[in-house]
Amino acid sequence: MTQTAQSSTSVPLQGSPEAPIVSVRDLQMVFQVPGGQTVALQDANLSIERGEFISLIGPSGCGKTTLLRLLADLVQPTGGQILIAGRSAQAARQERQYGYVFQAPALMEWRSVLKNVLLPLEVMNVPGDRVGRAREMLRLVGLEKFERNYPWQLSGGMQQRVSIARALAFDPPLLFMDEPFGALDEITREKLNLELLRLWRETGKTVIFVTHSIPEAVFLSTRVVVMTARPGKIEGIVDVDLPHPRSDETRELPRFFEIATQIRELLKRGHS
Repeated sequence: MTQTAQSSTSVPLQGSPEAPIVSVRDLQMVFQVPGGQTVALQDANLSIERGEFISLIGPSGCGKTTLLRLLADLVQPTGGQILIAGRSAQAARQERQYGYVFQAPALMEWRSVLKNVLLPLEVMNVPGDRVGRAREMLRLVGLEKFERNYPWQLSGGMQQRVSIARALAFDPPLLFMDEPFGALDEITREKLNLELLRLWRETGKTVIFVTHSIPEAVFLSTRVVVMTARPGKIEGIVDVDLPHPRSDETRELPRFFEIATQIRELLKRGHS
């Protein structure tokens, strides 16, 4: 991203470049429900360095999405601490430090592709050439020829690429992604995995990605955070030392299967 784009959109993250961009300490989240309480997260500790690609994986209901929402300050924890580059999650949200890609594209059907990407720039009243910025993001995700189309004219995979372009439009240093490819067929999903890795390399963002797929987590990540069944805890963190750039052939490497097996064993242990 250009320096001009950075200076006109999100506020640069403070703190030492060597400091973790995300720090989670003794994090707990308890939801009040009829008849009692549900412990969604318990004693979660995690440190994420700038430029990492982190995947969160675990059984349904283990707190993966809750953790992502806590980092994004969409809900507040009942215990523990979250720091984004040394500051609170609330400050990071107010300073536009993250983009969020949801499970469904959540595009406005009555707005064109270009106008959907423009939306956060308009809402945030970002100065400068907003249209030029939106078009730059569409080029980045390979949809520059579809700016006049409407969401209903696009495939599911293309719609998710629009949502990624929208999340990147104001140049946040962090990108939160909550199972963005979960509803897509396997071939489309693998293609978008490749596209996402290309975007990650080109933009230098820090990505935190929720998935249920072990192969997807291994293929995308620098590290995989494995969570237990509820109450959600971090069972282990697996380093993914596969070489970059990754390709379809990466999925056939013996080391790929070794890492996948390690994650699978941690998931089994977290269920016991």
